[in-house]
Amino acid sequence: MVSKRLTAGAVATAAVLALTASGMAVPASAAPTSSRTFTVVAEDGVAADTAVAAIRAAGGTVVSRSDEVGMFQVTSDRADFAARATAAPTLIGAAEQKAIGRKPKLDRVEQENRLAAASAAGAAAKKGAKLDPLDEKLWGLEMIRADKARKIEPGDRRVTVGVLDTGVDASNPDIAPNFNWALSRNFAPDMTDVDGACEVPSCLDPVGTDDGGHGTHVAGTIGAAANGFGVSGVAPNVSLVELKGGQDSGYFFLNPVVNALVYAGRSGIDVVNMSFYVDPWLYNCTANPADSPEDQAEQRAIIKAMKRALVFAHNKGVTLVGALGNNNEDLGAPRTDVTSPDYGADPYPRPIDNESCWDLPTEGPHVIGVSSVGPSGKKSDFSNYGTEQISVAAPGGWARDGFGTPTYNSPGNRILSTYPLKVLQEEPISATIPDPMVDANGNIDPRVATLVFKQCKANGECGYYTYLQGTSMASPHAAGVAALIVSRYGKPERRGGFGMSPDLVEQHLYRTAAEHACPEPRLQQYRNEGRDETYDAYCAGGVNFNGFYGYGIVDAYAAVKTPLKPNARP
Repeated sequence: MVSKRLTAGAVATAAVLALTASGMAVPASAAPTSSRTFTVVAEDGVAADTAVAAIRAAGGTVVSRSDEVGMFQVTSDRADFAARATAAPTLIGAAEQKAIGRKPKLDRVEQENRLAAASAAGAAAKKGAKLDPLDEKLWGLEMIRADKARKIEPGDRRVTVGVLDTGVDASNPDIAPNFNWALSRNFAPDMTDVDGACEVPSCLDPVGTDDGGHGTHVAGTIGAAANGFGVSGVAPNVSLVELKGGQDSGYFFLNPVVNALVYAGRSGIDVVNMSFYVDPWLYNCTANPADSPEDQAEQRAIIKAMKRALVFAHNKGVTLVGALGNNNEDLGAPRTDVTSPDYGADPYPRPIDNESCWDLPTEGPHVIGVSSVGPSGKKSDFSNYGTEQISVAAPGGWARDGFGTPTYNSPGNRILSTYPLKVLQEEPISATIPDPMVDANGNIDPRVATLVFKQCKANGECGYYTYLQGTSMASPHAAGVAALIVSRYGKPERRGGFGMSPDLVEQHLYRTAAEHACPEPRLQQYRNEGRDETYDAYCAGGVNFNGFYGYGIVDAYAAVKTPLKPNARP
């Protein structure tokens, strides 16, 4: 799960999204303004026009609206707008979108692959069936038997998988054959305080680009084409839809995320992968005593808007898959949150009450929560877990798997997938080595030769690939299996569509997952891997369902081989 994040909508210098009647995102003016920007959410049962009237009475101007979930983007020059909006009986609260000038940090889990990994001597953890040239490094495909599944069902082009992320680089030769240009949209204009200078005047990056890299990596795992080039994905024949809801810098804001989910529902997207949490709060609480009244109202608004958006998408036929998170904690017994807010103000300790706090979207309604395992099948030390929220497990990589073997702390323990050249040319080798991993001519720095790969066609067209790890890498494995289920058992729908009930998809995913018992001892410690007691994790539950693996590790082959049994129990 990506954690180098910023928050909910645009700041003064960023473009504002407006939604047309068809749901397409279009940029408004990106010119600087003295107004402040807010996301406002209406109370349950309040008509959109009534909410707009209340916003105007509080001194705000609505610049975009998502009536399906009662969410509005608002500008106001009133210093007391948030308090006035919160006091209105028809409105839940207003979340201000304000910058603090703090640059995003590298994700401590996903970017653990920097220099230490690059200098490690180990090779790939396992060799799977060689389908595309680099597939021998994709131990995850072998673990979930995706190499065997595609002989029965490689995916149906009519099945669409939304990558709700930082974008998707459609120029990669493994992404291009499956990229759906017609449905793809960008809902997250660049924010200059954290994303850097806008690449285009509107600040809304063109569809088919990814200046963050995370979304392209996720997309490749789901559906890289099996074309004799580079790598192949879990479902190599499905259509990939870019739903850019994350900033280039890796933060995910409420307004773009909600609008992306609403659009997915409107547009008939079959599966949506969500490898993130909604900033600025790791946990959104209804009334945390550590928070100010304004922050409490903001979090109530986030909770309400996200739950409405997830329910809307599910009811429209979208199967929702989410990363469980990289905070190495039991989501049913969360620790004190010391990282929130990560945007708009400095973080402070927040004791978390499990009954009134949610990690969104993974703890939202209808979301299939996915934990991460390494090549050995052991829970990754960083992965969140717990019987309350987990659904299934999947390969997410774990650098420190295989302690005592030659593969320990080697790049091959992670997940290899597609990555944008532009990002590799910008990302440093490590925090202490500022040189980029790939130079201006597209050549890989020898120091990361075991971490970054390049494949070129005879015509000079090249694709780039790198290793990452995290529940962000586990979730797309599960989303790919979900897409195979829809491909295999979906049916034609009215208006020429094709799809499958998300409840049936979820049920079949669980029923066909490979059961995995808790380890013994159940209290897992990671001292050999250099982790302290904060990483200790207790696995509760039985073979059929437990806190580390849920219903089991997703199994693509079983999913397409096992007959569908509606209403069967997992």
